[in-house]
Amino acid sequence: MLKRSLPLITGALMMTAGALPASAEAVKLHAAGSLKAAMTDVAAAYSESTGVAVETAFSPSGLLRERIEGGEASDVFASANMRHPRTLESQGLGGPVVLFARNRLCGLTQPGLGVTPETLLERMLSDRIRLGTSTPKADPSGDYAWELFEKAEEVQPGSFAALDAKALQLTGGADSAAAPEGRNLYAWVMTEDRADIFLTYCTNAVLAKADTPGLEIVAIPEALSVGADYGLTLLSPDNPDAARLALFVVSPAGQEILGSYGFTTVGLP
Repeated sequence: MLKRSLPLITGALMMTAGALPASAEAVKLHAAGSLKAAMTDVAAAYSESTGVAVETAFSPSGLLRERIEGGEASDVFASANMRHPRTLESQGLGGPVVLFARNRLCGLTQPGLGVTPETLLERMLSDRIRLGTSTPKADPSGDYAWELFEKAEEVQPGSFAALDAKALQLTGGADSAAAPEGRNLYAWVMTEDRADIFLTYCTNAVLAKADTPGLEIVAIPEALSVGADYGLTLLSPDNPDAARLALFVVSPAGQEILGSYGFTTVGLP
């Protein structure tokens, strides 16, 4: 159903973008924190091609949704899941939701820990290992981590309760500590020695390793693997520049930028 709706949604965006003259005001883009590097480049490329400025706000998707529900002005919302933008759609605050990228969870580990995909679950369950996650409900990354815990239960009964009890919700919450300016959040959490293994998006793990090369990235084995679908919604249908930005995100140019940061692109026309 989603695939069948994409041409209709894309067509509607094109009609909106072409129906009205460009605005002199900046477009307000709210996007998931995991999209910060990629969407900063997407926004810059859009501005370069159109001459329209983009004001960006990056934060956990659930917290952004709450801010938009509270009346904060936004034109385009790019979430790390489909649920938050669909919630806005159901409230009449956003238009149809488009899947625009995919991601996956990876394990980010301290140097020399020697974790492999085959030993990941065993090591996460170990009493000697501190397991870090993001905050469920506020940040989809945390929700995806708990989906992994549910899969772990199927592999090894008793795993869900153990992982649920020990997981340290270190990022993504309203009161979570922020990294110093210029530091990758997940690299900072690990260099502050707050966790031994941290479950985060693979794209985040790559950026963390670029910040702190000694960190190690562990692929999640297929039995535990959790994918993340990213949803985009237009919040200001009467703003042609907002519609053009939304179209740019799903265009070949926008998708190429997302792909360069490790996101799986969706291949829209």
